[in-house]
Amino acid sequence: MKSTRKYFPALLLLAVAIFIAGCNRQDHAAQTADKMKNEQMDGAIRAVMDAQAAAWNRGDIEGFMDGYWKSNETLFLSGDSVTRGWQTVLDRYKRNYDSREKMGTLAFTELEVRPLSDEMAIVIGRWQLTREKDTPQGRFTLIFRRLPEGWRITHDHTS
Repeated sequence: MKSTRKYFPALLLLAVAIFIAGCNRQDHAAQTADKMKNEQMDGAIRAVMDAQAAAWNRGDIEGFMDGYWKSNETLFLSGDSVTRGWQTVLDRYKRNYDSREKMGTLAFTELEVRPLSDEMAIVIGRWQLTREKDTPQGRFTLIFRRLPEGWRITHDHTS
C-alpha cells in the first residue's frame, strides 16, 4: 500500500498529461476544421466578387447585380443616400453608369473576408474605376449571407 502511494502523484500527473494531450488534439482538429471552413467561405465570396468585376468590365450591370441578394431587403448605402431593394439598386446603377465610358474598368483590392458565422461574413476592401479621364475610388463594407443560391451581398456600404 505504501508503494502505491509513492507512485500516485506520478500516475496522477501522467493521467492529466494524457487528458490534456487528448484535448489539444481535439482543439487542433476543431481549429483545422474551422480554418478549412473559413478558407472555403473566403474563396466562395471572392469568386462572387471576381464574377461581379468581370461582369462590370464587359458592361453587364445585370451580371454584376447577380452578386446581390435578389430581395426587397437588400441595402445599398453611398454618400448620404440609402437605396433599398435589389431592383432599385439595379436601377440606380443603370442610371449612374449608362455608358461603357462611365463604367470604365472595375477592380476590387485589399479584400478582407471576416466570418461572422457559418452563414454570414463581412468583407471590407477598396474599389477603383479606371476610365479615360479619371480614376474614382473608395472603400466598401459588404455583408454577405449564404443563401440557397450561394453567397450574396445583403448590405453594401460604399464610399
